[in-house]
Parts: sequence; C-alpha cells; structure tokens
Amino acid sequence: MSSQYSEQHLSRGVDHAAFPTFDPVGTVTFYRDVLKFPVVHSICAAGWGPDKHPDFIHFFFDIGNGDRLAFFYYFGLQPYGDQSAPGDSWARFDEDVPVFFRNSRHLALHVDSEEDLLEYRRRLDDSQWPCEMQVMHETIESIYTHDPNGYMVEITRALRPVTPQEDLDAQLTLEALCDVVSAGDASLDTLLARKAELIVDKAVAWEREHAALEVDR
Repeated sequence: MSSQYSEQHLSRGVDHAAFPTFDPVGTVTFYRDVLKFPVVHSICAAGWGPDKHPDFIHFFFDIGNGDRLAFFYYFGLQPYGDQSAPGDSWARFDEDVPVFFRNSRHLALHVDSEEDLLEYRRRLDDSQWPCEMQVMHETIESIYTHDPNGYMVEITRALRPVTPQEDLDAQLTLEALCDVVSAGDASLDTLLARKAELIVDKAVAWEREHAALEVDR
C-alpha cells in the first residue's frame, strides 16, 4: 500500500453486522414489523462456498445512518443446543458459564433522544419480545431484549457527550490491561496499579515537555 495511506483511518463505519438465524419468520417480524427496519437487500445463494455448503438466503435490514444488519438462513440446517435459553445458538457455552457472559455478545443500536428510546420500548412492549430491562449507565441509557434468535439487542441513547479526558482515560485503561495480561498477572487490582503508573509516567513526560517549551521561549 502506498505510504500516503499507511497512517490514514480509511474505515467509514459499519457496513453490516451479520448473524445466522434458524427462525427467518420471527427475525423478519421482529426487525421489520416491530422495530420498523426496512428490508433493503437479499441474496439467494445456491452452490456457494466449499463442498457440502448448504444453499442459503442472506438478507439485510436498514438500521439507520447507512448501516445494515444481516442474517443468514441456511436451508436444511437445524439448530442445536438448548434453544429454550437466550443466547447465540452458534456459540453455545458450557452450561456453567453465567448468563452475563453469554449476553456479552449483543447488538447495540443508537438513537438520538429519550423520546426515540421510549418509542422503541413501546414497540417492544407491544410485541412478543418485550423490553427486559432499562438501565441508566454512566454516559448512556439503554433498553434490552432478546430477538427471536436469542441474540441480545440493546437500544441506547447518549446522556451526554464523552469528553476528551474520558477518551484519554480509556486509552490508559486499555494500555494497562494489555500490560498486565501480557505479564500473566491480570486482575482489576493489577490493572489499576499499572494504570496509576502510566498516569504518573505521562504526567512526568508532560511536565518535562512543557518545561522545555518554557526554556525555548
């Protein structure tokens, strides 16, 4: 690749996120009829992929802002695992794995206002997939349900803008996390201790930089 692109952020966001479904009727009803996301594209695929790859339908919903949500329905393929429990049937975990870990795989959709959020809650509560919880997080408010495939769906609104200071805090947190995981000593305590060290290091570097600027003036 040309050097002019080497440092550029070329992504323009999500084109689509895709999941398998064993229940295309329920999936269309949930996303098209309840959430009002129009169907915008579909692919009828026969003989695609390697040997013994089943024929499938690949269909897309417009979820706003140019983003799409897509599903695969494979003909003749049956679900497996405990279908009574919410969760991705293609990524079943051991029964001892807690529900919160299963639900870490989810789709989050953004809305602009409390009014929009409550409208989606109304639509869900009027359907067979009612809102399961409404949570006020640190900077967002969200409602949650499970779609007909067992995938957790979150609809969220921002309570306030995220500040540059919070962006920096996130960068330091992830740097500390990578450090303690790489060292084989990962815990919340070791992460916070390493993060404190990074804060001190960056503060010292900042002071040196600004002291040098003062000398140059």
